[in-house]
Amino acid sequence: MVLDGINLEIESGSFVAVLGHNGSGKSTLAKHLNAIMIPASGTVFINGLDTSNEDNLLAVRSTVGMVFQNPDNQIVASIVEDDVAFAPENLGVPSAEIRQRVDEALRTVGMYDYRMSAPHLLSGGQKQRVAIAGVLAMKPQVMVLDEPTAMLDPVGRREIISTITNLRREGITVILITHHMDECIDADRLIVMSMGKVIADGTPKQVFSRVDFLKENGLAVPETTELLYGLSQSGVSLPIDALSVTGCADEIAKILKQG
Repeated sequence: MVLDGINLEIESGSFVAVLGHNGSGKSTLAKHLNAIMIPASGTVFINGLDTSNEDNLLAVRSTVGMVFQNPDNQIVASIVEDDVAFAPENLGVPSAEIRQRVDEALRTVGMYDYRMSAPHLLSGGQKQRVAIAGVLAMKPQVMVLDEPTAMLDPVGRREIISTITNLRREGITVILITHHMDECIDADRLIVMSMGKVIADGTPKQVFSRVDFLKENGLAVPETTELLYGLSQSGVSLPIDALSVTGCADEIAKILKQG
């Protein structure tokens, strides 16, 4: 997918979700963020570094860590802690610091108790958390997760979303590429892509409130928004920007009390 007229600036420490159907360009955008792909025109800057300059590649890729759909493609060792240590070892990090980084990364993703386990015996969600820990051990400032839950069951998806919450607490800039509406709800910012273009950009409440616009572009909205929107279309006066289940229930309860 060719990107068309993309002009974005990501704030440090923010959680940004990039939403779009298959072929919308969101994964292409992700690969530009740590120079897996280089723009044919235009420029991508990471902390002021031009990704098209080969001299900047190591610094760019050390700044922006990438996690992909299939964790098996990122796991290289037969023991969890050895896998997490792989990248910092190749960067020449001293042994004592590697030990500290590995333990910190595994604790952040909730996999410390599995540090001596064999990755192939883990669940899909656990493998993905190990893959995230392996990137975390490189001490990136930015984490790009390219549809990390696409191959997971609901339990695994919840594990990864919980891990993203922990990454935010660590002050890491998180960019989540997804096509799951509910994974975007807690983001600071939601970017919607279609045909290589950004078609919406705002808070999740702002973007998901544009129900008709999103549907016109082949996208759905969270089930809570769909319910509130349907009720409002039936003549019930309700705000449609309550994205959480609790928030949605509270809005409906208010109407019921008034009735």
